[in-house]
Order: sequence, then C-alpha cells, then structure tokens
Amino acid sequence: MNVLKVRAGTIAVFVLPCLLLYVGMVFIPILVSIYSGLLDWNGISDAKFVGLANYQKFLTDDPLFWPSVKRTIMFAVFSMLEIPVCLLIAILLNRYMRKANTLVTIYFLPVILSVVIIGQLWKTIYNPASMGGMLNGVFVALGLESWTRNWLTEPDIAMYSLYFVSLWQYFGYHLLIQFTGVQNIPNELYEAAKIDGAEGFKADRYVTLPLVIPIFKISIVLAFIGSLQSFDLIWVMTGGGPAHATDTVATYMYGMSFLSMKYGYGSALASFLVVFCLVFTVVINFVFKRIENKVN
Repeated sequence: MNVLKVRAGTIAVFVLPCLLLYVGMVFIPILVSIYSGLLDWNGISDAKFVGLANYQKFLTDDPLFWPSVKRTIMFAVFSMLEIPVCLLIAILLNRYMRKANTLVTIYFLPVILSVVIIGQLWKTIYNPASMGGMLNGVFVALGLESWTRNWLTEPDIAMYSLYFVSLWQYFGYHLLIQFTGVQNIPNELYEAAKIDGAEGFKADRYVTLPLVIPIFKISIVLAFIGSLQSFDLIWVMTGGGPAHATDTVATYMYGMSFLSMKYGYGSALASFLVVFCLVFTVVINFVFKRIENKVN
C-alpha cells in the first residue's frame, strides 16, 4: 500500500485557517468572558476592575444561583432518561419494522422545527381550559378537573412541564442516532450469536449493547452538555419565571447581562458555565471509558 508523505508545513497550511477560525470563535470569546467577569461593568459605561468579587458573589452570596445550578443539572439528567428508551425502540424498529426509516423520520420532525414555534405550541397546550389549553381541556372532558393545573405558572410544576417538552422535542434526534448505530452492526455477528444459542434480547445483550456503547456515549454527551446550556426553550415558554422558578444558569446569566445590565456579573456566570460543561464532559468520557474497558 502506498503511503502519501506530506510535509508538516503543507499540513499546517491547510489546517491553520480552520484552526484560526476555531480559536477566534471559541477560545478568544471564552478568554474575553473570563476577563469581563473580573469587572464591575454594565456593558456601556466605564468598567471597574473588581478581581474575583463577581465569582465570590455568585458562589457564596447569590440566593438565586445555586437553585439555578440544581435546575440545570436536573434538566440535563432528565434529558438523558430518554436515551435508553430510544435505544430500545431503535432495536425493536430495526428488528420488526420493514420501513423503519420512514417512522424514524417522522419522529425526527420536531427536531427541525424552530424552538420558538415549539415553545408557542406547548404554551398553547399548557394554557388553562378557559383559554383553549388542550391538556386541561382533555382533563375537563374526562371529568378530571382536579388534574388541571396552571402548568407554566405554578413554581412547583413549571420546570417539570419544560422537561417534558424538551424530551418530546429531542426524542427523534436521539432515536435517529441510536437507530443508525444499531443498523451499522453487521448481521453476520447476529448469525454467529444465533449459532451459539443467543437470539432476541440475549443477542442484544452480548452483541448489540457492547457495540453501540460509543454511539450511546455520543447521545449522552450531546444531551447532557446541550441541556447544561439550555436557554431558548425556557426563555420562550417562561422567561425564567415565575419568580425565577425555571431559571437555569444560562437564562439567569442572560437576565443578569442584558436585563439587569450587570455585564461583568453575567460574564462571570458564563465562565462558570463553560467550566461546568468541561468538567462534566470529562467525567462522562471517563465513565464510558471504564465501561468500554470492562466490556472489551
């Protein structure tokens, strides 16, 4: 086999433009955000250097910060709960459905819809029955008036209402990823497992699950990190309310930066969110590396 030998300088010429673009779009904004977090600044007037005061404030003196962190983590955890379900459905579709691709495409449709459209749609569904809310209207029609709620304005249940919408929106996304992973497993492996007496779910245990672990990890990382940065759906549906009951770190950061005009404080929150995402990404990769080593 002929090996193409290319000088390091030639490789650098092709890599450098993309590397510069990546640094300019990712690393420089992060560094600017970290520096801005050291300032007392409203984004317009002169900035005052305050050192780590902003970081100290949200870590120890801000009563709204840690509840927003807890809701962010819960949002991420809930987003991962559907991935094992998606894997199970992907296995069943691949085994029993002749035109599974069509069904997966239908499931994927909510993913391509605008978040604004999805948010407005579900706000209408969650409306009180007197305002045409479908969910409460169904409960009333079934004689279950006691089940009706103000789904987006009651602090105890508003966040769970948002969890459900997020699960609905990205169900098809993770199903497509898992279905693609299952489809790419060679049939010869299942035939060999059948000869050894492993069929059905027993074959899935010893063949499917070990081989889809890398794909499963991709879904977990995408779901978890995406949820840690959750902003658009929450902002469209509740704006972080009522009384900050649905604020995550991202929505709280936005509110501090652009509504309260505390740009330095918001930048400190943004820096925390970046570190938060990096830490959990490393942890997830470490956990799955251990799992893959045990399986293999």
